[in-house]
Amino acid sequence: MRVVFAGTPEVAVPALDAIAASAHELVGVVTRPDAPSGRGRRLTESPVATRAAELGVPVLKPDHPRDPEFQAALRDLAPDCCPVVAYGALIPRSALDIPVHGWVNLHFSLLPAWRGAAPVQHSIWAGDEITGASTFRIVEALDAGPLFGVMTETVRPTDTAGTLLERLAEGGAGLLVATLDGIADGSLEAREQPAEGVSLAPKITVDDARVDWAEPADQTDRQIRACTPGPGAWTTFEGERVKLGPVSPIANGPALSPGVLAVGKSEVLVGTGSVPVRLGEVKAFGKKQMPAADWARGARLADGATFA
Repeated sequence: MRVVFAGTPEVAVPALDAIAASAHELVGVVTRPDAPSGRGRRLTESPVATRAAELGVPVLKPDHPRDPEFQAALRDLAPDCCPVVAYGALIPRSALDIPVHGWVNLHFSLLPAWRGAAPVQHSIWAGDEITGASTFRIVEALDAGPLFGVMTETVRPTDTAGTLLERLAEGGAGLLVATLDGIADGSLEAREQPAEGVSLAPKITVDDARVDWAEPADQTDRQIRACTPGPGAWTTFEGERVKLGPVSPIANGPALSPGVLAVGKSEVLVGTGSVPVRLGEVKAFGKKQMPAADWARGARLADGATFA
């Protein structure tokens, strides 16, 4: 099939590479426009745009896929199907109707669970033991189109959103190519999603990522891992924001009130609504990320200091 791939962030690159290496003819790539990045806020192209240029594939960067100029360019490319991974914009009906076989999305959950922008983060935060990826035909309703295929993946006890998403991106790339193969040879038909088991995964905001130390340790652990690497879990110390890396619940630790710190030579514990947790990496305001014990020495922390 002639395909035009749509995607934007780094997590979409494995699927782009897999399609480029497949039997399908990659005739174009759609990605979001260049955006300000870094301290200098310089305009930077997306990882997908960079990789597409390396592959020598034409790149389209519409402000929005409803733009008439973009849709005319897409028609000129005459795709049979448009595979999508984390493109970042809703596709209007006028664009959905251009390819004969529609737009096929790779979504990082077992649909209908976790429809929305942050399925991996919500899966970890909810304590799911199994997650996966799904391919489906895009319709105008959010992640509600008929399913082509799924793959499953175990959520490991130490997984962050970053590590889990990396595995799903690699495995999902193969699933997306297999889906395109099945559409091309007529062996694969989409099936409607189950009506039961729908859950939503909206984008996790910075406010969502603030740790509430009154929550149980296992909930705090999952929240911090779900928010790693982005948007980054945080708390405050002496009125300044402190970013936190993953923590470890300590089943037989000392009794500590929520947010109260116990400082040792090689570790820092924090009280929660249940057992304490051992801090991992810490990034104080204006400082580099470092092990919690090094941060505590530099800040001259003593037992009884508190996070708020």
